[in-house]
Amino acid sequence: MPARTLLFCALLAACGPALAMTLYKSTDAYGVVSYSERPIPGGRPFVFREPMVEQLDGQVRLQASTFAQGVRLSARNDTYAPVEVELRLERLGNVQGGASRIVRRVLPARATVPLTVLTARQPGKPVTYKERFKYALGNPAQRQQAFRYPVPWRGGPFRLSQGPNGRYSHFGPKGRYAMDIAMPEGTPIIAARAGVVIKTENSQSGRGTHPSGNFVRILHDDGTMGVYLHLMQGSVVVREGQRVVYGTSLARSGNTGNSTGPHLHFVVQRNVGLALESIPYQFNQPVGGLPDFTAGNP
Repeated sequence: MPARTLLFCALLAACGPALAMTLYKSTDAYGVVSYSERPIPGGRPFVFREPMVEQLDGQVRLQASTFAQGVRLSARNDTYAPVEVELRLERLGNVQGGASRIVRRVLPARATVPLTVLTARQPGKPVTYKERFKYALGNPAQRQQAFRYPVPWRGGPFRLSQGPNGRYSHFGPKGRYAMDIAMPEGTPIIAARAGVVIKTENSQSGRGTHPSGNFVRILHDDGTMGVYLHLMQGSVVVREGQRVVYGTSLARSGNTGNSTGPHLHFVVQRNVGLALESIPYQFNQPVGGLPDFTAGNP
């Protein structure tokens, strides 16, 4: 691991857990990179955030259709996974009693589901309301099954550079139990478990605009999801909706997004109720760890 990466990790560890932090990065005349919590001459702000900030880009949306007596509200899911949604209605105007003000549903993949109907108390006058609409991938009613994951790469052996609860970036609920495996860029990445590809990103270069960089998200049959992050630009060879089995080629490892060196970030998540959280998992073979230089180990 490069010395500057180790220095960066040590500094982040000293900062303590946070969902977002601003550091300052500078490069001297000899090309040596330094990071600091405080502004430094020539330093540029470097905001580090939990990498799992994936958006569904309009693939899950609330739909309203008016009719003579009021408004019908439904939700559309264009993803290849079930999605849990919650609709909260406030400031109802000209609405008959009995309308549901809080509605939760699980939408099947590629489906539209009715949520509620607002019927006018005074026909001929408009129904008014204020809505709040939330959603999360997955079905929280599904129960995960015990599973030991084969390593999701070909080649090696490679080493674990950051494990679960790592203070560098594995502190948020979405990535707490992730593992980072240091490996050269271009290493073949394969599916560690059968499932359906439900989300991909393939166009990011360098840090890009997405902290996860290029990635593949796979929904397993028990409702859990495996996510493979920081992949090489243009290397993703699977598509959303595709069924994969163990060993299916997914992409090649890279160094994109919030990454300070070439590695694969692998995490398993499940919906815990309108939120995705990482869950503990194990590989079916030992993966050794790199020495923790910040702790004074040899």
